[in-house]
Amino acid sequence: MCLQGMKILAVATCLLGLAIPICSGIDFETKHLAIRVDDTGALRGLLDRQDGADYQGDQPAPLLSLRIAGEIRAPQSMLGDASTGILTLRYAGGFKAVVKTSEHATHVTFELVSVEPLDGVELVLWGRYPTRIGETIGETVGVVRNDRFALGIQALNIRTLGGYPTAENDVMAGRGDAARATEYGSSLQAFTRDRSRDRVVSNWAHEHYHVPAFEDGGVIGSKIALFGCPAEKALETIGKIEIAEGLPHPMIDGQWGKVAPGATAAYLIMGFGEDTIDEAIEVTKRAGLKYLYHGGPFATWGHFQLHPNQFPRGWAGMKHCVDKAKAQGVDLGVHTLSNFITTNDPYVTPVPDERLAKVGASVLTEDIDASQREIPIAQVKWFNQMKNNTLKTVQIGSELVRYASVSEDEPWRLLRCRRGVFGTQAQSHAKGAAISKLMDHGYKVFLTDAELSLEVARRLAELFNQTGLKQISFDGLEGNWSTGMGQYGRTLFVNTWYEHLRDDLRGRVINDASNPGHYFWHIYTRMNWGEPWYAGFRESQTEYRLKNQDYFRRNLMPCMLGWFNMTGQTSVEDAEWLLARAAGFDAGFALNTSLRVVRDNGLSDTILQTIKTWETARMGGAFSESQKRRLQDISQEFHLEASGGDSWKLYPVYSAKHTLAQAMQPGQPVEATWELDNPHGAQPLQFILRVSGDAPISDLTLDIDGTGETLMPVTLEPGQILKCSGGAEGILYDENWNELKRVELDAPELQIDSGACEIRFGCRFHTADEPEVKLEFRTVGEAETLALRVDARRIDLVRRRARAENQRGIPLP
Repeated sequence: MCLQGMKILAVATCLLGLAIPICSGIDFETKHLAIRVDDTGALRGLLDRQDGADYQGDQPAPLLSLRIAGEIRAPQSMLGDASTGILTLRYAGGFKAVVKTSEHATHVTFELVSVEPLDGVELVLWGRYPTRIGETIGETVGVVRNDRFALGIQALNIRTLGGYPTAENDVMAGRGDAARATEYGSSLQAFTRDRSRDRVVSNWAHEHYHVPAFEDGGVIGSKIALFGCPAEKALETIGKIEIAEGLPHPMIDGQWGKVAPGATAAYLIMGFGEDTIDEAIEVTKRAGLKYLYHGGPFATWGHFQLHPNQFPRGWAGMKHCVDKAKAQGVDLGVHTLSNFITTNDPYVTPVPDERLAKVGASVLTEDIDASQREIPIAQVKWFNQMKNNTLKTVQIGSELVRYASVSEDEPWRLLRCRRGVFGTQAQSHAKGAAISKLMDHGYKVFLTDAELSLEVARRLAELFNQTGLKQISFDGLEGNWSTGMGQYGRTLFVNTWYEHLRDDLRGRVINDASNPGHYFWHIYTRMNWGEPWYAGFRESQTEYRLKNQDYFRRNLMPCMLGWFNMTGQTSVEDAEWLLARAAGFDAGFALNTSLRVVRDNGLSDTILQTIKTWETARMGGAFSESQKRRLQDISQEFHLEASGGDSWKLYPVYSAKHTLAQAMQPGQPVEATWELDNPHGAQPLQFILRVSGDAPISDLTLDIDGTGETLMPVTLEPGQILKCSGGAEGILYDENWNELKRVELDAPELQIDSGACEIRFGCRFHTADEPEVKLEFRTVGEAETLALRVDARRIDLVRRRARAENQRGIPLP
C-alpha cells in the first residue's frame, strides 16, 4: 500500500526474520503525485512526480483532525503499518483514530475505520490541505489548477461532505468550498459529522432550529481520495476515480456525462398534455431539439399528482406522452421543486404527515376546544421566529392551525388562530399535547424532515420508472435545508432519487439543479442557471449568466446559459443573439415558451428553423476556437445560414440601436441624426423600426449622408414594426411579428457605404403622451464557411457502437 521507502524497509526486515515494521512517516505514490505524511500525522509534501515541484503550502496540514467539545484537535503522532497500509493517529486527551489507505494509479484513498473513544467526537475533518496553486479554484468539484498541474480532493461517500464545517447547519457559503482560494494559494478540505444526537442549530433565518438525530453510521467510514495530475487531465482523472470507487458515473449516448456532447443539449420548455402532445412534439422537432420539458405538470408537490385537465389518466397519461415522443426521437422531462410540499398534497391534507419538517415543538399548557382562537404553549422560542415564516402554521395531532402572532409576555399564547386549516379538522386537544411549529417556505409550501425527504425522492424516482421520463431539474433543492443538515440533506435527496431509478434509466436521465454540491457533482449532468423573468430577452440576468460560464469551466462542468423566454414579441434577431452566445460558450440553453406563443408569433417557423440551424452546427463541432471567442461577445451580432450538406456560412452583423422620443407638440415633425460606423462593405441598409406608446406615427423619412430623403408611406400604430432587410421594400408587422402588408419605399434602396456615415430619421408623432420609436440599423459582413468536423461526423457511429456493446454486456468506458 505505501510508497517505496516503506516497502523496501518491510522486505529487508522480513529477510532478517523480523516482524513487519511500524513506520513513523509514510509516502504514497500515484502515477503523477507523491504524498508525504510525517510522524505527526501531517502532510509534508504534495509533489509532481514529473518535475519534483512541491505544491503543498507552508501552513499546517493535519491529515485528519477530530472536533471534540467544539475544539478541533490535530493529531500529535502517527504510526504506519507497512503490511496493511493502516495509519494510527493519536490526539490529546487519549483519542486514537485508525485510517485505512489504498494507492491507485490515479489517486490515494484515506478511510476512517475506527475512533477510540468514539463518544464525544462531533466531527472529523480531512485537512485543510494547503496548496500553492491559486490560479483556478474549482470550489464545488474540489480541484485546483495552474497551467501545469492539478490537485484535488474527492469525497467518496455521501456522508463525507466536501468543504469546511463553518456552519453547524452545514449550509455552505456560495457554491461550496471543497476547494477554497486563500492568500497563499488554495486549500482542500472535507468532513463528516456525527448526527446520532438531537441538536439545535441556527438554520434558514431561524435562530433556534431543532435537528433530530439521524442514524447513518456517524463518522466511521468517512472517506476521501486525494489526487494530482497534469492540469489537462483533471476531468479524466475524476472519471477514473468514479469508476474505481463506485461513485455515480452517468452516461449519455454511451459517453460519460461530463464530456458527452449531449450534456449541453438545448431543450424546449413548453406545457403539454395528453391532447396536445402531438403538436408539442412537432414544435420540438421543428427546432431540431431532442428534449421537450414540461415546466409545471404537477397539481401537487410531494405525491406528484399531475394536473387532471392535462393528464386525465395521471401517470399513465404521462407515460403515453413519453412513449409517443420517444417514437419520434424526442425525450420528455418535467420540472418540480424537490421537497417542497404543496398545501393541497396528501402529505398535508386531510391528515398532515408527522414527518413534515418542524422548527421545534412545545406542549399545550391548558385544554383547548375546537373553536378556541388563543392557544396556550409552554415554550415560545420556536414560534416567535417570524423570518421565513410565511404560513405561520402549527401541527397539533392531525390538526393544522395558523396563527397571526405570539403574546409578548407569559403566559405564552398563539394569537388570532385559524383552526383546521388546509382541509384538516378542528379538534379539542388536552393539556400536555405536543404542538409543533412547521417549517415553510415563501412559495407557501411546507417542507420535509430527513425521513420524508427520502420518501419524496423515492416517489419521484417511481414517477420516472413508471413513465420513462428522461429529464428533470431539481429546482428548490435548498428546500432540503429543512432537514437541518444543509448540503448533506440536499445530497441525500438527489442520491436517493438516483439510486432508486430503474437500471436502464439510472445515469441516463439529464438532470440539473438550482444549486450544486460536491458529491452531487457526480450525479448531475450540468447546472443551468439564469432566469428570464426580470427583464427583456437579452437583458434578464445576462451578467449572471456570463459569470456562470466561468464557474462551470473552473468546476469542470458542461456549460449552460439558463432559461430564455420566447414570447410573441421575440424576434429572429433575438434568437440569433442567444444562439451566437450558445455557440461561443459551447453551452446549451432552455427556451421557455407555449403552444399559444408559437401560434401567435408570426415568425415562429423562422425562429425554430434558426434554432435548428445553429444547434446542428454547434452540436456538430462546426465552430473553431477563434470563432467561439468572438461569438462570446454579447455586444456582437451574427447570422448563420445553412449552405448545403454539413456546412454553414457565418456572417458578422453590425447593429446600431437608437431611440427617438416625443419632445415637441403633437403633430410637429421630429428629427434625429446619428453617426454610424459601418465596418462592412457598401450595401443596402437594413433596419427595424418599432413604435411604442398610445398613438401612431406617420411621415417617416430616412436620409443617409444627405443623399436625399427616402419616404416610407405608412402610418405605424402603437406596437407595430416596420422591417426592411435591404432593397426598396419593407414589411409591416403587428407586435407579434404577424405580417400586415408590404410597404414600397420611394427610393430603389437605402445604400450605406463602408466606414463612418450620418443617418437622419424623421417622423410625426400624433400625441403628447411621450411615445417613442426604437430603431435598429444593421449591416452584414463577409461570410466565413463552417463545416461539420470529422470527429463530429463519427459521433453517431460511436454512439451506435457503444449502445450495441452495452447490449452485449460489454462495460461502457
